[in-house]
Amino acid sequence: MPRDPEVAEPTDDAKRVRTALVASLVGTTIEWYDFFLYATAASLVFNHAFFPDQSALVGTLLSFATFAVGFVVRPIGGFLFGHVGDRIGRKKTLALTMVLMGGATALMGVLPTAAQIGALAPILLLVLRIVQGLALGGEWAGAILLAVEHSPPGRRGFAGSVPQIGLALGLALGTGAFALLQLVLPPEAFDSYGWRIAFLISIVLVVFGFIVRLKATETPAFEKVRDDDELAAVPLREVFRPPVLRNTVLGLLSRWGEGAAFNTWGVFAISYATGTLHLERVPVLVAVTVAALLMAVLLPVSGLLVDRYGARTVYASGIAAYALAVFPVFALFNTGSLGAFGLGMVLVFGVIHAWFYGAQGTLYSSLYPARVRYTGLSTVYQLSGVYASGITPMILTTLIAVGGGSPWLACGYLVITALISVAATLALRPKALHEL
Repeated sequence: MPRDPEVAEPTDDAKRVRTALVASLVGTTIEWYDFFLYATAASLVFNHAFFPDQSALVGTLLSFATFAVGFVVRPIGGFLFGHVGDRIGRKKTLALTMVLMGGATALMGVLPTAAQIGALAPILLLVLRIVQGLALGGEWAGAILLAVEHSPPGRRGFAGSVPQIGLALGLALGTGAFALLQLVLPPEAFDSYGWRIAFLISIVLVVFGFIVRLKATETPAFEKVRDDDELAAVPLREVFRPPVLRNTVLGLLSRWGEGAAFNTWGVFAISYATGTLHLERVPVLVAVTVAALLMAVLLPVSGLLVDRYGARTVYASGIAAYALAVFPVFALFNTGSLGAFGLGMVLVFGVIHAWFYGAQGTLYSSLYPARVRYTGLSTVYQLSGVYASGITPMILTTLIAVGGGSPWLACGYLVITALISVAATLALRPKALHEL
């Protein structure tokens, strides 16, 4: 039957953009599911499965230390895969990072515990965490660029927010999977083998994500750099040279508040609620899952605001709102009410975090020319993760212990990181979105 010529069909460009957005979203969802599944397990399982001879506090700190290692090696992965992404292309690099991440996560699901193989268990856990960190080090920047560089100028704010949804969905899937497994399994069964199921699911997810990413095309920005023979010989060297160096340093500082915020609400809050406040694990996980799902819904709104007001404005205002919310939210937590905990999480994680996180990818994309953009984004996001993200749970745990169980020293630390981020963000000199 002949087609009605009056009915408009998607153009090749529209299909290409849609495929790129789906590929970036699916990929980041799976990669963040894998990465933060570990964070949830570190709060609930790994402290006694892999460090059973320690006190509850020391075991939790050691478990969070292995969590932090993933952030320490992420810059190495960012430098490595950023170089590959700027020299060979975004698409191939993203396929490789997904395979590495999924393989490491699946192996965690079959890893013997300390009770079975002794000291070798935490060592193997550490090795797999390192592989996870290396893979994620190259994932985030590539996913952002796959979306932003494929999109038209007037939609690049929205496009940059789409892969960010993957973080919220990945966290929600991870905490949701743990909550579901604890509901359907007796506590002994969950601690023995149930938690492993969540890790083994990664095999199916990675196969699906790999297929989706293979359907995406290379980005026009990279193709132009390659066709014009403008590939950077050593992209990392250019990222740390003037005039680009200024944006690199300010970008590193601007991310401090965001990194600390996410790992406070998405990681530390679970341990704080169950360990210090003695709330039940499943309701706490459900509260975090609900907040993460709300964040996923609101992230595109942040992207639309970026297209209207600019990434720097949206990001800085969101971080400032987070600074104002820290003390009130912990006051809600300390009522010991599950409802108050859930309300605080929805406000600061579901709403405020979405406000600034949706702007972040587009903001950092605008700091670098296309020839070094993969490396630049990876450097800002992953190098800052060492101090902004990975050690946050340990810092907060220590500050609360020093404060005799009071969270106010920890709150002060979080507010300081937010203020540093606001000042650095306002000092950035991003390009206009149509110039990317």
